[in-house]
Amino acid sequence: MRVLGIETSCDETSAAVVEGDGAHATLRSLVILSQDVHRVFGGVVPEIASRAHLTAIAPVTRRALDDAAMVAAEIDAIAVTNAPGLVGALLVGLSFAKGLAASLGVPLIGVHHMEGHLFATALEDAGASPPFTALLVSGGHTLLLDVPAWGVYHLLGATRDDAAGEAFDKVAKLLGLPYPGGRHVEALAKSGDPTRLHFARPMLNRGQRPGDDDYYDLSFSGLKTAVLYAVRAAESRGTLDEERAHIARGFQDALVDTLAEKSLRAANQHGRTRIVLGGGVACNCALVEAIRERAAARLGTGAAVFAPGPRLATDNAAMIARAGLFRLARGEASTPDLNAYPSQPIPGLVAAVPQPAPTR
Repeated sequence: MRVLGIETSCDETSAAVVEGDGAHATLRSLVILSQDVHRVFGGVVPEIASRAHLTAIAPVTRRALDDAAMVAAEIDAIAVTNAPGLVGALLVGLSFAKGLAASLGVPLIGVHHMEGHLFATALEDAGASPPFTALLVSGGHTLLLDVPAWGVYHLLGATRDDAAGEAFDKVAKLLGLPYPGGRHVEALAKSGDPTRLHFARPMLNRGQRPGDDDYYDLSFSGLKTAVLYAVRAAESRGTLDEERAHIARGFQDALVDTLAEKSLRAANQHGRTRIVLGGGVACNCALVEAIRERAAARLGTGAAVFAPGPRLATDNAAMIARAGLFRLARGEASTPDLNAYPSQPIPGLVAAVPQPAPTR
């Protein structure tokens, strides 16, 4: 089966072709067109994003088909992101996908953007398959899941305020760095002294136990405020230029430490030896390395941590096509009245069942 994926949830116009049988898949092509204009405004402007998608969606899709050495008539289904995201941007991709699916007489499959991130890493490494603990960290979401099987997702924890990627962007702005801020903060933090600033690890303390409301949940608004105070203090001393890298390092260490510890708690508590990362923040090398080191120490020799490469970590249509292929193989398809939603739970998402303390 060959699935054409379309992604327009934010400011990337993307199309991709994935071929497989539901259990296994091969990426045939991937095209991503990013909208650099938003850097001028320090964040995504929804109206500008929607208009840019209108201009780009047709040529991006044609290029994806050309790169896959296919014509549209060879496509078996079309998968498109319909939630969550900017509604105007989503509607551009969804409307285009509906028209194309109708003209070709093939199924249309609505895909949840975050479920797509769960599938992204498996396109590069087949070992990133259930059962596993999943950490989804992006600009708009931070979710910790237990995944016993594809399509079955147990929600363990989520951010109560800022997402991890949003925190990176806001801290980057405080430090005078460009948007989007994640890679710029990471680059600056490499030259920072880890002993100079120690920010409190948010919602992380030794007294927490499984079953506590904050055992898996996350919060980054307080960390962001702590960085604000550190920046103001450095400005008042006239030393911000000298301290900027140390502040970036202190912030990144606190965020990474928190995400890594919560992820290992989840894996240990549910008996998982595999941890899969997804979302744009999964590109952060410090985060991936921290989770790998802790997994090796606490989960045993069979521990494995999977993180997608940069093209599949950020918003892309390959992950949407892969999730759509999974749904198609199960006989699922969307009706013509499929709509776009700014917020919606992942299909198959349920509250996690409390687990007893591990014996190992």
